[in-house]
Amino acid sequence: MSFGTSRPVRPLILDDIRGAQKMLSGVARMTAMEGSRYLTGLVGAPVLLKCENLQRTGSFKLRGAYVRIAGLSPEERAAGVVAASAGNHAQGVALASTLLGVRSTVFMPVAAPLPKVAATRDYGAEVRLHGQVVDETLAAAQEYARDTGAVFIHPFDHPDIIAGQGTVGLEILEQCPEVRTVVVGVGGGGLAAGIALAVKAVRPEVRVIGVQAEGAAAYPPSLRAGRPVSVEAPQTMADGIKVGRPGDVPFQLLQELIDEVRTVSEDELSSALLLCLERAKLVVEPAGASPVAALLSDPGAFRGPVVAVLSGGNVDPVLMQRILRHGMAAAGRYLSLRVRVTDRPGALATMLTVLSVADANVLDVSHVRTDPRLGLTEADVELHLETKGPGHCADVEAALRKAGYTVLT
Repeated sequence: MSFGTSRPVRPLILDDIRGAQKMLSGVARMTAMEGSRYLTGLVGAPVLLKCENLQRTGSFKLRGAYVRIAGLSPEERAAGVVAASAGNHAQGVALASTLLGVRSTVFMPVAAPLPKVAATRDYGAEVRLHGQVVDETLAAAQEYARDTGAVFIHPFDHPDIIAGQGTVGLEILEQCPEVRTVVVGVGGGGLAAGIALAVKAVRPEVRVIGVQAEGAAAYPPSLRAGRPVSVEAPQTMADGIKVGRPGDVPFQLLQELIDEVRTVSEDELSSALLLCLERAKLVVEPAGASPVAALLSDPGAFRGPVVAVLSGGNVDPVLMQRILRHGMAAAGRYLSLRVRVTDRPGALATMLTVLSVADANVLDVSHVRTDPRLGLTEADVELHLETKGPGHCADVEAALRKAGYTVLT
């Protein structure tokens, strides 16, 4: 297998990750590890959050990108590098290249979030927008590499990338020597493979658990088959782990080292992101919140102390707004319903008084008068309410029904 470098490819060992750590000194931050009182109470053992969302460029991707590009020969550096990404890898490659004085070109999908495009440019890359989906963007970047001689920097399927990401594992062992379980999101597998290699080489008894989104879970069938298996049309809000096929190099490592791969739903991802924001005061993207989602979904399954890796915090504000609303709904704090009223003056005010007494916060209200199911003097009112939880939702609906309203949820 060719990785676009003149150096021979050999199996990764712990010394490779230690070498990467020295290389990254003064480049990547040793990110904070914060305790979570809420998750600790839920799990029944200490839970700590490894905050790679606070890393330079907003994710762990700088680590691997810098190690990969720093390892290029002078001739390869002179040819420049090229990458394809919708976000985190783009920014990691851009900054790493600039720090090393290497010209970088990054292909991004046409619909990539504008803040991520702007950040990639600000870090020094030439950005080219191409393709509606990442596969089209990837093909364009690889064609550019063939035409120009630029070195293609893969986001996860290269030993140097994995060695760089593995430095997160060394930091976890240093910051929490008593760790018994590490939980990390898995897309192509570069971060999980690097962490697993570092942790297992020093503390083989520590469990390393990977987490994938249900709609993009290629690792469980791949591990069962003993080879990388593709998932057609992966679907998830967690772009950072939305990968249809495991990388060959990380898969070889994870096949031997990973203890378990769990999957989480979109509702669980939304709830986890909301929890990180409200309880930990941390902005985390859906992929970065996936380990927290796994803890929320089955808290009794993890031996503590547990370290959950928050892999990134680059979330588009528009997507964040949608996810937070989805997360509130999943947590029972956002209620949408339709209430039938008599279409006469004052009817809406009377109903809103009922909601006020029930202590529900009205976010949005609209009338529906053209539904053929409505009587001549009837109207439906669509309501979006902020509530205090599932129990309060039930209380609000009960209050409306007690007041004589027909509630259509």
